[in-house]
Amino acid sequence: MSHAVRVRVETTVPYDVRIGSGFLDELAGELNARDATCVLTDENVQRLHGQAISSLAEACRIVVPAGEDSKSFSRLEKVLDDMVAAGLSRRSCLVAFGGGVIGDLGGFAASLFQRGIDVVQVPTTLLAQVDSSVGGKTAVNLSGGKNLVGTFHQPLQVWADCSILKTLPLSEFQSGLGEVIKSALIGDEALLVLLEHEHAAVLACEEEVMQQVVERCVRVKASVVAQDELEGGIRKALNLGHTFAHAIEHAAGYGKIPHGVAVGVGLVLAARAGAKAGLASRGLESRLTALMQRYSLATSLDSLRETYNTGLELSALREGMRHDKKGASGEPRFVLLESIEKVALDVELDSSLLDAVLA
Repeated sequence: MSHAVRVRVETTVPYDVRIGSGFLDELAGELNARDATCVLTDENVQRLHGQAISSLAEACRIVVPAGEDSKSFSRLEKVLDDMVAAGLSRRSCLVAFGGGVIGDLGGFAASLFQRGIDVVQVPTTLLAQVDSSVGGKTAVNLSGGKNLVGTFHQPLQVWADCSILKTLPLSEFQSGLGEVIKSALIGDEALLVLLEHEHAAVLACEEEVMQQVVERCVRVKASVVAQDELEGGIRKALNLGHTFAHAIEHAAGYGKIPHGVAVGVGLVLAARAGAKAGLASRGLESRLTALMQRYSLATSLDSLRETYNTGLELSALREGMRHDKKGASGEPRFVLLESIEKVALDVELDSSLLDAVLA
């Protein structure tokens, strides 16, 4: 077991994010004192990490299909019924052991069950470790848009075991890099430099480097969330690239293009929009594109169209933006970069400029 660090998230009820490798046995010891513990996971994670899951909760395990389709009301209802059948009480704890879908679904279920029980997040993907497991957002999707129904329900703890990242397929690992780069852009230029110079070590998932990457991302998010727990102001900075990304996912059909891949292209589009709006220099887009190419990440809508065999028509992208939950009166609002570590919130873009960005 490597040395673990703790990052404190100073929300209304503070909690720790623990970052290390091979330390989930410690979590099992802490959970033994609970009234009852139930693990929510998906079929892929169950296959890869069934032994670790058994050590956390042998008696109660809820396994759902892998993929974005599990972020639905029908699946949420089934999970809640399974929690009742397992005999959970208000003193019980749900462990969300998986990627972003499991974290969102498990957090939502915990927030609703008997008006709220504790949830512990054990994120198993890079995207979940650096972003979605921290901050208390929970959600399911609707046909009209992504994450349109959910709650704020901060976890009791987050355990990010970086050794798990070595089990990820390269495509899944690369997807998480979209959120890593976003964190660097909004709050940690030193992380951006690390990503530029240590790309070989990052892609090799070297333990020491990855713990540093995850820790730095979590510190960025913890700082923002502590200032704005319920997303009334500065927390919107965390949505850099996401209005474009959610429109891409909506137009392609949820689950077809991985969220982190869509975020990566969304970041490039946001940098381009910032330059066209006169907020940022064009050099920012060039620097970002060069970085993403080092990691073989998609940097354009055309690359997504070719890779995922999807049209991503302008009309469909615009329709997705109108359903973005961060918009106002059906019109999208954008988070754009002015410079590294400096963002502009709630930016309106006129139709011709937006068309030029998406062209």
